[in-house]
Amino acid sequence: MPVLDRAIDSLAAGTHGDPFAVLGPHSHPRGGIAIRAFHPAASLVEVVQPGRVTPMTRRHPSGVFEAVIDDVAPLAYELRVTYPGGPVQQTQDPYRFGPVFTPYDAHLFGEGNLLQLWTRFGAHRMTLEGVDGFYFAVWAPNATRVSVVGDFNGWDGRVHAMRAILPIGVWEVFIPGVGEDQRYKFEIRSAAGAILHKIDPCGAYFEVPPQTASITRDRHGYDWRDGEWMRARDAGGTNLAVPMSIYEVHLGSWQRKPEDGGRSLTYRELAETLVPYVQEQGFTHIELLPVMEHPFTGSWGYQVTGFFAPTSRFGPPEDFKLFVDACHRAGIGVILDWVPGHFPKDAHGLARFDGTALYEHEDPRQGEHQDWGTLIFNYGRNEVRNFLISNALFWLEEFHLDGLRVDAVASMLYLDYSREHGQWVPNRHGGRENLEAIEFLRGLNTAAHERHPGAAIIAEESTAFPGVSRPVYMGGLGFTYKWNMGWMHDVLVYASKDSVHRKWEHHHMTFSLLYAWTENFVLPFSHDEVVHGKGSMIAKMPGDEWQKAATLRLLYGFMFAHPGKKLLFMGCEFGQWREWNADQSLDWHLTSEPRHAGIQRWVRDLNAFYRTSGALFEQDVDSAGFEWLDAADSENSVVAFVRRGSIEDREIVVIVNWTPVARE
Repeated sequence: MPVLDRAIDSLAAGTHGDPFAVLGPHSHPRGGIAIRAFHPAASLVEVVQPGRVTPMTRRHPSGVFEAVIDDVAPLAYELRVTYPGGPVQQTQDPYRFGPVFTPYDAHLFGEGNLLQLWTRFGAHRMTLEGVDGFYFAVWAPNATRVSVVGDFNGWDGRVHAMRAILPIGVWEVFIPGVGEDQRYKFEIRSAAGAILHKIDPCGAYFEVPPQTASITRDRHGYDWRDGEWMRARDAGGTNLAVPMSIYEVHLGSWQRKPEDGGRSLTYRELAETLVPYVQEQGFTHIELLPVMEHPFTGSWGYQVTGFFAPTSRFGPPEDFKLFVDACHRAGIGVILDWVPGHFPKDAHGLARFDGTALYEHEDPRQGEHQDWGTLIFNYGRNEVRNFLISNALFWLEEFHLDGLRVDAVASMLYLDYSREHGQWVPNRHGGRENLEAIEFLRGLNTAAHERHPGAAIIAEESTAFPGVSRPVYMGGLGFTYKWNMGWMHDVLVYASKDSVHRKWEHHHMTFSLLYAWTENFVLPFSHDEVVHGKGSMIAKMPGDEWQKAATLRLLYGFMFAHPGKKLLFMGCEFGQWREWNADQSLDWHLTSEPRHAGIQRWVRDLNAFYRTSGALFEQDVDSAGFEWLDAADSENSVVAFVRRGSIEDREIVVIVNWTPVARE
């Protein structure tokens, strides 16, 4: 049988793209069933059935064995493998199992509508025909072979080659006997013959960096206790008339263990320390800088490789669920900084995943982000769009998150973002807008709001692109909120001036009220404002230490009185002097000093007053909730205004004096 012989030669060489055509049970031309197995390290392989054992013949010196059984398909059997020196292992044959990925799955994925993609791709604990193991599936349409390699097969790509689901380009295999906590990767043979070792794009768990292997994990290994919170959140739908005061946190540097080598806290330790602290300070939400798995710690999590896994730096996935659960039981929502705008070039990640530009654009004018040295997703490809939208839903559904802050939206919206003339490709109309990214963002927000109506999707968007938080059906992008970067910039310019000079900068304090209701805004003092030489919040303020602290307190008071939801980065709430350093703990010793303890108490009191004062939040997105009493007193650097709630008698008069001179 020369055709079969050539196929076996190809299989042994690791170049065969359809192992199920060779291995497993097949009808024999002379009757019966031919069973073939590939075990390169075995000295003997036997087919074990109830009541009989059939030795297999070595068909190829590389370790391809064959036996012809006088039986008819389908049949159940096991393989007994003997290794040199005597070890014997009895196992199931992965090539006797049929496909798991269905034609309907393939159809949905191809059109970009497999919204729970993580339930079909990745590694999943599964029982097939009474046999336990792990099922693996990955998208690599331009590969000529894909295999699962790992601890369970000696990292030999010939042993567990996968079945191709054509024409969609999905590869799958069920491997009996594989348990949890087994390291693995996908070995991909490109069309050019290159061998690539890639992590699982939908992997649930990864080795602690700098190691890069994926790890098998049961996604359902946690018993949630936040049912009441989740029901209440989604039952209310999108409610903009609620208080939202967000504490932005980088988990790796919020607090560290100096007695244990200065290590970061684990998810479990953060549940015991961060959660009660945020509750005591009165914040309504915690916003986490990206916790998705990332190889480079210095990226702060913004260069993601494992989009479907919380980083293992702080513990396993179920411990992150415990952290979120603890937040909910303490009455605190959790928002995740989510990064769909770009991904790193690391060889083990998504970059040129199957030897081609699969997730990114081939043309570097479209596919490379020049500022960050990363790659840009190809939003025009259905499968890529599906990957990202399902990833957003994954965090909302599987980890019960209450919102996503979408990073770097401006870089997604414009094809010429941070590019010189000639370095970008216009859209089909000759314009600079990234039409595919716009449609992706609309699809993202539509899916998120339909499936999780109480979740907030927040845009970090720094341009004047219209309708960012306008509903999709009204022509907008559909975000719940947008960061007000203009307000942040203007008030920091104003507050940083000496009080005698502020009268010349009065417009910086009042200008935001000209556009305050064009979007649903969040007022952010974020991590970006306290790094890279910008100085800490208190260090930006003018004068001596007493004056700096007083101005910072005034600035925070103005923020809480101004229309818009609130966000404050960790350490800002007690006036840390030092810029944020992601490799060090916050300077918690400062909270024992009266000046810093006073700032901390002020933020706590502001949160308490804000949360109980409907006038400060009920009409944030409606001009009826605000009225100027005096916006023009630049000479005295004073403004006065009224904030109104949805009930007539809920009014608060706010007078802000930006000088140390007493006014009457």
